[in-house]
Amino acid sequence: MTQPNSPSPPPTKAKPNRDLAVEDLLGTIRPGQRLLGLDLGDKTIGLALSDVQCSIATPMKTLVRAKFTNNAAELFALMEKFDIGALVFGLPLNMDGSSGPRVQATRTFARNLRNLRDIPILFWDERLSTVAAERALLSVDLSRAKRAAVIDATAAAFILQGVLDRFRDLARKKASGEPEAYLDEEQR
Repeated sequence: MTQPNSPSPPPTKAKPNRDLAVEDLLGTIRPGQRLLGLDLGDKTIGLALSDVQCSIATPMKTLVRAKFTNNAAELFALMEKFDIGALVFGLPLNMDGSSGPRVQATRTFARNLRNLRDIPILFWDERLSTVAAERALLSVDLSRAKRAAVIDATAAAFILQGVLDRFRDLARKKASGEPEAYLDEEQR
């Protein structure tokens, strides 16, 4: 119980309590800020970076999964260096759209990041992103060893590019006054 004259506790920084939708990006990130795409795996974290116009995703690097605090510190350093306005996590839904243990692990990782820093986080359906990345790398005739080194960052780029394409489409429709197309809950 608090006494009338006792000092009040310091204010706490509010944490977002919901996931960001692509539609919310227009009002969330400042012009010139980038998005960072993440493909979270058991052993690695693939990273992709958008350009400052938020139109092109580029594979960036692959982090080795380590202690959460170490990975968080690496991500925060990259966020500072590249003026990241939001994180885009690939959400590894099952092929039938249901959630499994990997979805829970991804959401937990994101929630733990959000507990350390107030950063907008968006989840995007990543089904078949690794397959698409693998096909793209095979089409340029990369060896198995070279593909293994870049597959996670390339998958992160496919995930992020999906968000950027949707973001660009929404911005174009907003500028032209077109109504937005219906979005199902999984794409929000």
